[in-house]
Amino acid sequence: MSIIEIKGLKKEYPLGSTTVYALRGIDLQVNEGDFMSIIGPSGSGKTTLLNVIGCIDFATEGSVQVGGREITSLKDKEITDIRLNKIGFIFQTFNLIPVLDVIENVEFPLLLMKKQSVSEIRKRAEKLIDEVGLTEYAKHRPAELSGGQRQRVAIARALVTNPDIVLADEPTANLDSVTGAQILELMRVMNQIEKTTFIFSTHDANVLKYANNITKIKDGLIVRE
Repeated sequence: MSIIEIKGLKKEYPLGSTTVYALRGIDLQVNEGDFMSIIGPSGSGKTTLLNVIGCIDFATEGSVQVGGREITSLKDKEITDIRLNKIGFIFQTFNLIPVLDVIENVEFPLLLMKKQSVSEIRKRAEKLIDEVGLTEYAKHRPAELSGGQRQRVAIARALVTNPDIVLADEPTANLDSVTGAQILELMRVMNQIEKTTFIFSTHDANVLKYANNITKIKDGLIVRE
């Protein structure tokens, strides 16, 4: 069953007197539980595609359905609801809050949702921190962690709300090859445990063995699935 359906997606950016065509007509279907890799060189449109799926950016033209909802016509409040409740993000720069410790960073999305008690939120955060192997670092701040550990925190934070979809933009770009492989393996295990759909972008062909669905993008177009 598909969880994302994209048809004729175009994204254009004005740049002075010229126009940048980031996406030129993307058709894509992602099924529930997929562990998808979007591959392609830098500047091919991978990040733009993830940003549109994640409601961070918006299509110039085309249809984008997430969980059966056409997101291109939603109001701001509905878009915010999808970003908070349906989608988790993992960024290559981690985007952790430096003044918060590990458990506070992981709890943060649940606190924004205001749907659970403080004790329930703490229990859920502790569970995810344990699953990513960071229980002994729960009271450490991001500056006290290695790059791989920070990325593990980011994964726990992305999963803490039980999102339907996790989008990971170049999640291993700032990690060495060994740590990057560990992070990808962890994401794959979490995909199996949490039954969450993962879509991650990369320009590194070495990560393909972790994906069950590979889509190649070049110059804003899908060239091979």
